[in-house]
Amino acid sequence: MEQIFLTAAVLLLPMLCTTAGAAGVFLLRKTGEPATRRMLCGMAAGIMLAASVWSLLLPAIERAEQGPLPAWVPPAVGLLLGAVGLLRLETLAGRLLNAGPGRSGRMVLAVTLHNLPEGMAVGVVLAGFLAGDPTITLASVTALSVGIAIQNVPEGAIVSLPLATNGLSRPRAFLAGTLCGAVEPLGAAIMVAITGLVTPLLPVVLAFAAGAMMYVVTEELIPQTQQGHHTNIGTIGVAFGFVLMMVLDVALG
Repeated sequence: MEQIFLTAAVLLLPMLCTTAGAAGVFLLRKTGEPATRRMLCGMAAGIMLAASVWSLLLPAIERAEQGPLPAWVPPAVGLLLGAVGLLRLETLAGRLLNAGPGRSGRMVLAVTLHNLPEGMAVGVVLAGFLAGDPTITLASVTALSVGIAIQNVPEGAIVSLPLATNGLSRPRAFLAGTLCGAVEPLGAAIMVAITGLVTPLLPVVLAFAAGAMMYVVTEELIPQTQQGHHTNIGTIGVAFGFVLMMVLDVALG
């Protein structure tokens, strides 16, 4: 019974936080405060960077040390596949949207696409924990889920606020932000369901998720922290978010 509640909480928490962020369209001005957006994007970037290291890459390396290949090979391959794979996928999808809804549509697509590997990352870690993998602890599962959930709050707002600014009604903008997060529990549930198949490939899959998260940080989040004047606030946000996620993982471990 405890495992059922744990699984439900881990799978649903990131989506619920995306929904909470999207609900900001009802509370905040449509344009938002530039300094606030830079800070939130910076925090999200820092959290994702720390999560990719402590909750994904380090467990991937520990697990790879038990395999026949050098310990750096599976994580390196997985990380490159994750970063390059998401880049190619977003590039292809962006071309399909060039004649469509424009920048707002591409932002929705970008957030949705990177939410899928985030959900898969949570699912992979949870699957390893449920399977009794000694390199993955309850603290790792909790820290990763909470970290992704925290950075999903500004992501929900990143989707809903621009859509409302471009003329979409607030309820529809909120729904779009919510649906962007709905792919996360889907990806996580798939990973949990195929635990037996995933476990042997855990180092590559964990690193794949880390690579996808790193791509999102460099392509979508970091550029937004450097817009406008006084860009140091975005840098402070990155450092604060990184430390927050690091503390969560280390303290709970």
